[in-house]
Amino acid sequence: MKKRIPAYLIIAICAFMMAGCLGIGASNKSKVKLNAIIVKHPLTEDVVNMDWLKEAEKNAGVEIEWQEVSSSDWEKVKQELLLSGEIPDLIIGSNAIKDAEFAQYPSLFQDLTELIEKHGPNVQQMFQDKPETKVIATQLDGKIYGLPKYQPFGTETATRQFINKQWLDHLGLDIPTTWDELFAVLVSFKENDANGNGDLDDEIPMDFAPLGMGGFEFFTPTVLLGSVGITIANGGGQGYFVEDGVVKNFFVDDRAKELITFLHKCWEAGVLTEDIISRDYATYQSVARGNGDIANVGFTWGWEISERFGNTLAPQYVSLPPLQVSASSDKQLSWSYDYYGLTYGANMVQMSASAKDEDAAMKFINELYDPIVSMQVLFGSIGSNISDNGDGTYTVLPPENLGMDPATWKWTTTWGDNGPLYIPDSLQLTPSADLEAIVDQTKPLKPALDSIDKEKDIYPEIFIKYSPDDYYVLTQLNTALMNISMGAFGKWITEGGMDEEWDVYVQQLESIGIAKTIDMMQKYYDEYEENKIDF
Repeated sequence: MKKRIPAYLIIAICAFMMAGCLGIGASNKSKVKLNAIIVKHPLTEDVVNMDWLKEAEKNAGVEIEWQEVSSSDWEKVKQELLLSGEIPDLIIGSNAIKDAEFAQYPSLFQDLTELIEKHGPNVQQMFQDKPETKVIATQLDGKIYGLPKYQPFGTETATRQFINKQWLDHLGLDIPTTWDELFAVLVSFKENDANGNGDLDDEIPMDFAPLGMGGFEFFTPTVLLGSVGITIANGGGQGYFVEDGVVKNFFVDDRAKELITFLHKCWEAGVLTEDIISRDYATYQSVARGNGDIANVGFTWGWEISERFGNTLAPQYVSLPPLQVSASSDKQLSWSYDYYGLTYGANMVQMSASAKDEDAAMKFINELYDPIVSMQVLFGSIGSNISDNGDGTYTVLPPENLGMDPATWKWTTTWGDNGPLYIPDSLQLTPSADLEAIVDQTKPLKPALDSIDKEKDIYPEIFIKYSPDDYYVLTQLNTALMNISMGAFGKWITEGGMDEEWDVYVQQLESIGIAKTIDMMQKYYDEYEENKIDF
C-alpha cells in the first residue's frame, strides 16, 4: 500500500512551489541595472527629472545609474576613462567618443552590428530610411561602435549675424553692407552711447564666441572668411576647407590675413571687449542678454535672435546678409555651411565591450530611436514640452518658463542635440519656435548659401572614415598645428605683428606637416567623391 502524504506536507509543498513560481515571475520582470554617462549641455537639468527618460528605461526593462558630465569637462573625464581601460555600459553625447578613439581603444567598445539585428528594429528602420546614417555609423572594418542621429530640422547654417537696429536708428546709421561700413558703425556705437542710458562705457560694439584651443567653433568671426571667398563648415574647425575640389587650410591662406587685419583694427579701436580671447562661453551668452531692456552688444553672431539676446531684447535686433570687404570688392560671397552637422550627428551612443547585459543595453538604445521617444530626446517630455494633439500630430509647446527663450528651454529640460535619436521626415511634428524663427533669420544669407557648390566646396567630414594609422597621424599633427595657429591668431588680433611674423609662422606649420595633413584629407575626399552613394 502507498503511504499517504500528510495534508500539512502537501500544503507546504504547494506553498513552496507557488513561491518558486512567483520568484520566477518576479525575476522575469525585474529590471536590469546598467550604468551610463550622459555628456550634456551646462544648462541641462538632472536627467532623473526627465519623465520621457524614466518611461524609456521602463519600456526597455532597465534601470540606469546616470553619471552626468558637462560638455566643458568631458575631454578630461574621457581621457581618464579611456586610459583606465574601464568605461560605463553606455556613453551618450554628440560625438562623445570619436572614430579615432575607436581605432585607438578597440577593445573597450562593443561592435553593435549583431545586437542591432537582434534588438534594434528602430535603428534598422533609420538605416533603411536614411542609408547615409549607416555610412556614418560604419567603420572601415565594417564594425559599428557608435550610432548616429537624424533630425529633419537642420538648416544650412548654425550661424547668423545680428545687429542692434535700435542702436542704428538712435544714431541715425544705416545697416552696414561692407567691413568698412561695419567698422564705422562699431566706432559710432562705442563713442556715442548707442544704448542711450547715459553710460558711455557699457556698450560692446562687437562680440563673438570664444575661439577655443580645440579649434574654431560656431559664432566666431571665421564666418567673415566668406567675404574673401572661403567657404568654411561647422564654424571653421581646424581650418580645413574645400575650394573647387581642392582641400586647403585657411591657417596658411593669405586671404585669412585680411580677416586678422580687420579684427586687429577693431581691437585697436576698442570696439571689442578686453577679454574677447580669454572669456568663456557662458560669459559670451550672458553679456548679450543685457540688463533689463538695456542692450550691451551691438553686433554679434549666434544661433537665433531670442536665444542670443533673450526675449526682452530680441526685438531690438535684425539678421544681416554677408558683408563685402569693401565697396569695390566683387568677390562671390559665401557663408559657413553646416547642414551635415545640424541634420546628422556621429557617435551619439556607444556601448562598453564589457557591458553587464548587452542585450538589455541594446534594447534601451533601440528605445531612444523610437520616433516618439526621439522627439522627446530633442524637445522634452510629452505634456510639459510637447502636445500630443490626438490625431497623429504633435506640437512643441512654448516654454513653461515664460521668461526663457525656446532654445534655452529645450537645453534646460532635455538632452537636446546631444541625444541619440531618429525623427523621420514623415513624423508630423511642429518644432519649437526658434526653429521656425531661423527660417526668416536665414533669408538674408540664402543667396550666399545657395551659391555654394555642395559637391566641390564642402568637405563631407561626417561621412568620411580614416584608417587607424591615418587617424593617429592626423590627430597628432592637427594638435600641434592648432597649438601654434590658435595662439598666433589670438596674439595677432590683440597685439598685432602679423605682417612681420606671417612667413615664419607659415614655415613653422609647414615644418610640422600641414601639407601632409592636406594631402591625406585630399586623398580621402577624392575617394569619397568617387565612391559616394547618392542619398
